Amino acid sequence: MPRGLFADDALPLYERTAKQLLDDLRATAAHPGDRLPSERALATRYAVSRVTLRAALADLESRGIVRPSSTRGWFVADLDQLPDPPAATPTEATPQVQGLADFARVNGLTPSSRVLSATVRPATVSEAEDLRIAPGADLFELHRLRFLDGLLVVLEHNRLPLAACPALAETDFNTASLYATLRAADPPQTPRVADYSCEARHPTPREMELFEIGDTMPMLVATTLTFNQAGRPIELTVQVYRGDRYRFRASITNPA
Repeated sequence: MPRGLFADDALPLYERTAKQLLDDLRATAAHPGDRLPSERALATRYAVSRVTLRAALADLESRGIVRPSSTRGWFVADLDQLPDPPAATPTEATPQVQGLADFARVNGLTPSSRVLSATVRPATVSEAEDLRIAPGADLFELHRLRFLDGLLVVLEHNRLPLAACPALAETDFNTASLYATLRAADPPQTPRVADYSCEARHPTPREMELFEIGDTMPMLVATTLTFNQAGRPIELTVQVYRGDRYRFRASITNPA
């Protein structure tokens, strides 16, 4: 097995922080009832924002490891028993990663797709490392053109472990939603957190042909590694957008 295939840095930042905190609690032989340092001190210790730190604490709380007090901070609950996180009730607002079809529905737009290819093939070593599967394991690969109200917006390349959702290989993604298919899997695969990067570059000859543009049109390329509700990576995607049909917004926080 290649070194680093299951490396911690493949996890979302809040999960890596939760793991570091749990490791530290065990290393210091913490006991139930022990009080944790303040959130500010913990955020400084692990070099993360308060938002990320609170997500890590919430993850540990859902597993019964720590518990909050409304006035006194956080306390150790139980380091030995690690139950599965409780299922969200319909009234709970559970954060999820939004797909293009989700975005279109919320904004009153009509999404459509044209599949260029859909295949099952062995995962490469690099893909296996990103998705935490064995090299050579079945990988579902999908290339699509995505449209909003009939306008071509993005060329999308998706790669997913077939074992996470075998129905992927039998689904027509000209009409079906990828994320809806994942959520309908048994067990459900809910896109919950994503690592995202974006860069600009010139279009390739193939992209100029598909988008019907010249070589002066900038392209924005977004790479996303998406994790499910259990923190497992389930989707590696590269999206190529026309520069005049995509805008990326983000909130920036001070980790101090």
